[in-house]
Amino acid sequence: MLLLGLAACTSKMENKTENNMKEEKTFQTVDPKEINENTIQLFGDKWTLITAGDSSSFNTMTASWGTMGFLWNHPVVFIFIRPQRYTFEFTERAEEFTLSFFKEEYREALQICGTVSGRDVNKVEKAGITPHFTPSGNVAFEEAYLILECKKLYADFLDPKAFLDITIAPKIYPGDDFHKMYVAEIVSAWEKK
Repeated sequence: MLLLGLAACTSKMENKTENNMKEEKTFQTVDPKEINENTIQLFGDKWTLITAGDSSSFNTMTASWGTMGFLWNHPVVFIFIRPQRYTFEFTERAEEFTLSFFKEEYREALQICGTVSGRDVNKVEKAGITPHFTPSGNVAFEEAYLILECKKLYADFLDPKAFLDITIAPKIYPGDDFHKMYVAEIVSAWEKK
């Protein structure tokens, strides 16, 4: 069943590649320093889809933890992924990933992408969202209003010994499945026209 879902997703994506070329004009390039969004709202309230892979194979997941800033002379994002998430495998293999931000009417799609696994289900199809391929070949989504394409600069697992507030680790990580933190440069950004 998984192979059928992936084959259907791949076939659907190959058909969308031509359409993406025509529709690419719906997004305009923006300087990451000019993004006028409150990052606490972007991640905490609005959520995002973290997507890694390419048109032949990718996975996406909903995230509500993360932030944007400026580090090591680069505009960056910080994202966090638990090792048991299917997207973790794709993010580990890829040099880049995308973040796709959606308006409130896509809340249900984001809930689907956050509660079902791409190992078992074609969650993109189930959520009713459409892959959009960046010029670099990374996968984002046409329904997003903001897309960030990010290149990994640093990654490491959170260290349980480094928590200064000792109440966080037992509450958030009772199974010791600590997130891996990725710091990534925002190399491209697009906003919907």
